[in-house]
Amino acid sequence: MSVKALNNYRTKRENRRPNRSSVFVRGTMHFVVFTFIVSLFIIFPMVSLFVLALGGDGESFMHILKNVLPRVGPTTIILLIEIGSLAAFAGFTSAWLVSFYDFPGRRFFSWALMLPMAVPTYLAAYGFVEFFSFTGPIQKLFRHLGGYTSIREYWFFDIRSTFGAAIVLSLVLYPYVYMAVRTVFHFQGARMVESARSTGAGRIKILFRILMPMARPAIVLGVTLALMETINDIGAMEHLGVETLTFSVFSLWLNQDDMAGAAQLSLFLLIIIFVLIKLERWARQNRRFHDNSADSLTSKYRKEVLTGWQALLASLFTAMPVLLGFGIPFSVMAGYAWDYLDEGFDPKLFEALLTSFGFASTAALITVILALVMAYSVRIARSPVVTLFVRLASVGYAIPGTIVALGIFLPLAMIDNYFDSLMRHGFGISTGLLITGSGATMIFAYVVRFMAMGEGSLENGMQKISPRVDMASRSLGKTSFQTLRLVLLPILKPVMATAFLLVFIDSLKELSATITLRPFGINTLSTYIYDFASRSRVEETGLASLMVMAAGIIPVILIMRTMLDRRD
Repeated sequence: MSVKALNNYRTKRENRRPNRSSVFVRGTMHFVVFTFIVSLFIIFPMVSLFVLALGGDGESFMHILKNVLPRVGPTTIILLIEIGSLAAFAGFTSAWLVSFYDFPGRRFFSWALMLPMAVPTYLAAYGFVEFFSFTGPIQKLFRHLGGYTSIREYWFFDIRSTFGAAIVLSLVLYPYVYMAVRTVFHFQGARMVESARSTGAGRIKILFRILMPMARPAIVLGVTLALMETINDIGAMEHLGVETLTFSVFSLWLNQDDMAGAAQLSLFLLIIIFVLIKLERWARQNRRFHDNSADSLTSKYRKEVLTGWQALLASLFTAMPVLLGFGIPFSVMAGYAWDYLDEGFDPKLFEALLTSFGFASTAALITVILALVMAYSVRIARSPVVTLFVRLASVGYAIPGTIVALGIFLPLAMIDNYFDSLMRHGFGISTGLLITGSGATMIFAYVVRFMAMGEGSLENGMQKISPRVDMASRSLGKTSFQTLRLVLLPILKPVMATAFLLVFIDSLKELSATITLRPFGINTLSTYIYDFASRSRVEETGLASLMVMAAGIIPVILIMRTMLDRRD
């Protein structure tokens, strides 16, 4: 064979061989298109909510402006201010004490301060109301010490009030602030405090001049998360007798059958959420502290040892949030579980448990799979447009479950009614509510609500994997899908397991969206507890409440393992 013929043969062979770069790019486009489709589906409930609100009549809107907002708006704002202040104080002070001082019980409280996070807000409300009620142990002791025989003879703090609700919710939501501030102090505070001490600065000066400015972004972040949980709550507010904007949306929709009015009121609630997010972004802007010391994360930091009355005060202060935020709900529900042990093994309870596990595990699996695709699309596309769509798909965590449910229910109900009408006219068959009356809507709501947790976990996990891994796979002729399946997935298995667990537990505890979207006659653990509480039979939910708390402790343990200093 001549040289010319050999060259022609090689050229034809090269032309027939697929270009590795083009194959990889085509695979990338598939992931990007899939990400756009998934993002649009997740954003769809918010879009439908705006359409529903704008399509409502002016009479409903004027009723909200004149009657609803003046009544519940100030209550909501006051409640948010009180919860934010109390949670910031408890979370920051606790993190400050356990990070820089040594006192009896410090090592225990450093992780126990996270335990109230395992208690859902509605269970905290049930526990506190029973604990501080007329028949509870506190009022019994108060009557015994004062010799009172009737409630008319003395005054006692009413836990069913706006300030009472602020105390209850701040005691279970302060761990958001504690977690954020503790992380900042662990990674950035030690060297700065040591430097300040070497110059002769005292405790007060270090606290107000160094630590508080350093922790301000973390405080705002923790408070923002706590307030978003407050806005999402329905069960606690209903039990405590406090009417907020979220509860009013729930009432307008289900009690007054005014979906347009509920959607219009939701827009006001979304404005508050947007303001909270902007405040958190503003607090972090240009307020970052860096410690450039090479051994800043590994060196042994000597905590100041407290003795005498100072050590006693530090121990008492760090013990109180744990005893109140976790101890009271747990002790009340454990007592109920013991008292109603014979009736506790109700077949309906175990049916609700299996239902909860089924819905939560399905939602978690779907969320993790979709989050994996979206996080990988952000990694390989490196496009601001793709990143924007993924961020929009993650905004559901900031939206209350009631609003998400409202945005899902109306369009799916319209689709169901349209299909039912077609089947009636075409075949004389009534299909009923095929989608809306099933658990699919509830799973969809869970995916929308908790996509941020799955996507955030997986994106953070992928950021720790060097881009050279993708380049090496590409040089070997692997497509983007093969790179994800053969190379990245084995590395990301622990991250995926953690993301699955976090979404699973939050879906298990979710109440707001579950109440409104659950199929008829179906109960989850949260709605099982809610149904008994709404009939003033909280004492019969002890075992179910303990199950929810036990499940909530699992993500707390995961967070503590990654957050706390290994020396503790």
